[in-house]
Amino acid sequence: MIPLLAKYAAKLAATGLVAPDDALLAALDDELAWSRAGDVRQPLMQEIFAGLNISALLLARPAGVYQAVMAELARQALADGAGIITPGDCETRTFLHDLPVVQGLQAEGVIQALRRRKGCVILHGDEAFVAAFGTVSPEQAYVTMSSMCFACFVAYFAQHLRDLRSGRMTPERRAEFARIKALLPPDRSDVPDLAPGPFASEDAARAAMIQAGRRTVEYGLVDSYFGNISYRLPVNGVQTILISQTGSSLDELGPCIDPCRMDGGNCAAITASSEYSAHKAVYEGEGVRSRAILHGHPRFSVIVSLDCPRLDCPNLGECHRACDTPRCFTDAASGLSVPIVPGEVGTGPFGLCNTLPQALTATSGEKRGAIVYGHGLFTLGEADFRDAFATLMDVERFCREEYFRRVKRLGGGRTPAGEDSRAR
Repeated sequence: MIPLLAKYAAKLAATGLVAPDDALLAALDDELAWSRAGDVRQPLMQEIFAGLNISALLLARPAGVYQAVMAELARQALADGAGIITPGDCETRTFLHDLPVVQGLQAEGVIQALRRRKGCVILHGDEAFVAAFGTVSPEQAYVTMSSMCFACFVAYFAQHLRDLRSGRMTPERRAEFARIKALLPPDRSDVPDLAPGPFASEDAARAAMIQAGRRTVEYGLVDSYFGNISYRLPVNGVQTILISQTGSSLDELGPCIDPCRMDGGNCAAITASSEYSAHKAVYEGEGVRSRAILHGHPRFSVIVSLDCPRLDCPNLGECHRACDTPRCFTDAASGLSVPIVPGEVGTGPFGLCNTLPQALTATSGEKRGAIVYGHGLFTLGEADFRDAFATLMDVERFCREEYFRRVKRLGGGRTPAGEDSRAR
């Protein structure tokens, strides 16, 4: 158990969500096991454990920009009396709902918050902490922590644009934004060396999927390990989609790839990604020759998808499934033309399987992708994952630049000289 706890503590540090040694995990084995011995937070966590029916617990201090946005959102939540942070991204809507905020590192307050939600934000002095639990494994606490960091990042920057558009910005908030912006890490420009395709065998395709999934996580293009990946090829003469399983870790795909026959001749799709139906519809689309689909959650792609100037739209609050305004990012300089569509996870009447395939198959050119509102980015690869990954990076870079162009136009900051808006 101790190596498993140490693994998830190390993964949080590797992704930049916490500084080394700033995450402590505990899990109930024969007795409480710890990711690190002798930590001063152990007595507090033992109290929290005693008040909850859980198997694993995490207490961590976020680092860098995540610390700054969480602390600011927590201060706002406590000041307005609501005591909750309500992000608008898909993962929060799906399984976090909202994030309770607790004042001070006190066991009782944390216990009460964790009885309602999977995780909570704790404001202790001027610093933010996160507590999250798992009922089955420490991995659940790790996923919740990672998702909360992602959700707060998206919520803070999306809120800044909304406040600028509605005229609610104050000098204090502008100053805080400038401080937080300065904490953003630079974009990565180095594209990974991924395996070239097309792949003639199932083993080669699986190896390429494992490699691309791992790089997607390493490059910070997805929160925790969410996202999915697939590759289409003939297996024993039948067109088959190899796709990551639902709940699988993109950076640990080894045994978690399902072969789903496109003719329905097997039942592997039962454990496949919840977005299998969307992948299948894309591959079945008229004129689609792409063999690869890569889906991640690049932060600024999600943030800019949430931004809309129609502050009086009758569909506000239902944008993720009822938006009827065609939107698209275009950039002639880089050849991007990326539509934004609504859609919920799954196959319901508002499922993204009804909106994403049409949007993706309607795109053209070397860089083909589509953003699902508040959710993430899907990209296509002609023969392998090289162009799909490059498009994922290019769209996220464009969206980050476009975000700060919009902030500048609305009077809320500066962008590098020479940048102009190319999105509509």
